[in-house]
Amino acid sequence: MRNIAIFSGSAHLSLAEEICDHLGLPLRPSTVQHFANDCLQVQLQANCREHDVFVIQPIVPPVQENLVELLLMLDAARGASAARTTVVMPHFAYARSDKKDAPRISIGARLIADLMVTSGASRVLAMTLHSPQVHGFFSVPVDQLHALRELASHFRAGDLSNVVVVSPDLGNAKEASAFARMLGVPVAAGAKQRYADDQVSISAVIGDVAGRDIIVLDDEIAKGSTVIELVERLREQGVRSIRIACTHGLFTDKALERLGELDDVHQIVTTNTVPIPEPKRHPKLHVLSVAPQLAEAIRRIHNGESVSALFHDT
Repeated sequence: MRNIAIFSGSAHLSLAEEICDHLGLPLRPSTVQHFANDCLQVQLQANCREHDVFVIQPIVPPVQENLVELLLMLDAARGASAARTTVVMPHFAYARSDKKDAPRISIGARLIADLMVTSGASRVLAMTLHSPQVHGFFSVPVDQLHALRELASHFRAGDLSNVVVVSPDLGNAKEASAFARMLGVPVAAGAKQRYADDQVSISAVIGDVAGRDIIVLDDEIAKGSTVIELVERLREQGVRSIRIACTHGLFTDKALERLGELDDVHQIVTTNTVPIPEPKRHPKLHVLSVAPQLAEAIRRIHNGESVSALFHDT
């Protein structure tokens, strides 16, 4: 792999290092400086001229600071005459702002996509965007990966004879159905209505779950309000056990503690698209790595190979 330079923002340095380890490439150094007026300055400390540049930066809390850092890195790569600059974005926080569902509000995902392209992004490599339309907000090519293969490999190690995959809502039912097919088990879904960011109601669970071992699959868990509400409905249905799986484990406002304290919940499985510090991890938590998949996608993009081939076995 010649004429390639991989940089990382400060949002998730350990993931970037793991990706580079899988590629057998060095992680190029960069510096971020905070000025007295709270402005940021980024410097890429390696040659970018006519290179294929990859900038690894999930948009995670503190979202605004990590976002501006990414935009500055893209601008720096463009100013350094990079041949192409690809954003490797394991998590895109603004993807949830994907529609105008109230008067006079912005569609944040589209705006941020425009900002990335304006700053110099030639391509985007993302992991499990919140909804299909977010892919179309970018005016440059987007490769979207998913973590279903990693999650399925984890659960295949156990007994699946009595398992049902449950989606918290109908919006995530397509992904839950694909996951259930990979495991060879049935699927069910919750009938959810959201009133506010942390106020949801699940009126029923559609599907046969009584006496079954449940795997709750969601794309992202932040405050955990939806999953906790779903667990209540599953209890009423008399399920035998519950395990929770998601791609993006944000676990804000002590959500991980609240989920871990539920006796019905035996396991919480997520990936490392979002950094989870060791002191904040719960004994029930299992973190799977998506670094091998991201590394292979980077290799294929650099060599002009098919990225969609990564999904052939799913």
